[in-house]
Amino acid sequence: MLTLGVNIDHVATIRQARRTVEPDPIAAAVLAELAGADGITAHLREDRRHIQDRDVRILRETVRTHLNLEMAATEEMIAIALKIKPDYVTLVPEKREEVTTEGGIDIVKNLDKFTFVVDKLQSADIPVSWFIDADEKQIEAAAKTQAKFIELHTGKYADAVNGETIQKEFITLQKGTKQALELGLRVNAGHGLTYWNVYPVACIEGIEELNIGHSIISRAVLVGLERAVKEMKLAIKNQL
Repeated sequence: MLTLGVNIDHVATIRQARRTVEPDPIAAAVLAELAGADGITAHLREDRRHIQDRDVRILRETVRTHLNLEMAATEEMIAIALKIKPDYVTLVPEKREEVTTEGGIDIVKNLDKFTFVVDKLQSADIPVSWFIDADEKQIEAAAKTQAKFIELHTGKYADAVNGETIQKEFITLQKGTKQALELGLRVNAGHGLTYWNVYPVACIEGIEELNIGHSIISRAVLVGLERAVKEMKLAIKNQL
């Protein structure tokens, strides 16, 4: 059954705007789980713009579903993951100047390095997921690294503004999912998904989990986190 991972980064974004102690992303994770979240996702960026090291440590101690740590494939982040031991890590690209992750990571150009990273993490019993575009060559490269998962970047689908483009990007996600499954990869998806566009992606056979943050936290500011999470669960089932 399709599950929902709630990304709590932007709770920390609000906190860091004032460099204070609230709102606490740890409390948000607890509330999200109580509301039905099947997992908690947090991105520890190299510039620490939102989630902090302290957050990741406490999340590891308090999350009762599963903790997905998004991070760059750097020595610093690998060392943190090996110490914290999240339930799995999702390796993502990072640019200091970007507002949010702009696309999938390029495994093809870094295959040897990334294969080593996957082996180091998975040898420590930390499954690895690659955040990639639904591109045939990138999916093949992800399989070559022996990672357990991929997370398909749904940003192009979410940003499409007309029916033809939406359908084109949706078909790309379908084909990418099918290819990944045939190569033995497990498939998650996320980025830019909202209450209004999530249902078609939720219907793609083979996707296990959708990781959604900005839309849920934006709604939570107005209606509360518990309601926001519950409504996203309903939207995934087209019952909102």
